[in-house]
Amino acid sequence: MIPTPLNAATQRLAAAGIEDAREDARALLRHALGLDAAGMIARGQAILSEEETARFEALIARRAAREPLSQIIGSVGFWTLDLIVTRDVLSPRSDTETLVRAALARITDRSEQLKILDIATGSGAIALALLSELPDAGAIATDISAAALEIAEANAARSGLSGRISFCQTSWADGVNGPFDLLVCNPPYIDPEVIATLEPEVRDFEPVLALDGGPGGLAPYPHLLREARRLLNPGGHALFEIGHDQGAPVLELARAAGFENALILADLGGNDRVLAVRN
Repeated sequence: MIPTPLNAATQRLAAAGIEDAREDARALLRHALGLDAAGMIARGQAILSEEETARFEALIARRAAREPLSQIIGSVGFWTLDLIVTRDVLSPRSDTETLVRAALARITDRSEQLKILDIATGSGAIALALLSELPDAGAIATDISAAALEIAEANAARSGLSGRISFCQTSWADGVNGPFDLLVCNPPYIDPEVIATLEPEVRDFEPVLALDGGPGGLAPYPHLLREARRLLNPGGHALFEIGHDQGAPVLELARAAGFENALILADLGGNDRVLAVRN
């Protein structure tokens, strides 16, 4: 039996070591044809034209080279949003939604005029997800990368949230003045010695600046905890994403910074994922 283009693409991606080969092949076929899921159903089993075949095969070649699906398509779903991504930002992952859920759980009245600070915003994913759930909140988002901030600004516009968020190019929160009710951050937390062992999608295609967390992946946290002290209102909350094996050392750092109320929260897979503190 001659394999269909989708089956052949799935086999090629699987041979390249891609776990969700069938799902990725389907997504790339939709992208090549410019169709959504409903359009794919309506199209049925129609044979691809030469032009469509060429587009599909070019996309499959990129994915087989382990370029992230999100970068090939140019966007990724996060929370309820569809966010633009490029090689200038990390592709938001479902693990980071743990931080969003934890932040929302700490807000007793979602109609409050809360002030949010998102440090090292990248694509803007965390701040924009929070603003989408908090209709009267406003946010400031920082990043050291001008290219990342361009993407974050585009995502704010794409999400209809531009009027409620401003952006600042700076290192961490240098030059930012509070107070804020909520501080969130997904900092670089990968040990540089580990980066070479990461999946090619991360190692070769995502910005090292957003990955390298210094020795043990812990270098950003002492500074970020001091910034939480400086910038939060009394009773304000700060939440930081952490690596799956960093719960104990990060908790120790938080308590050394005076946050006796510090907690480590797990993601849906049961792994340590968020450090939560209250000022």
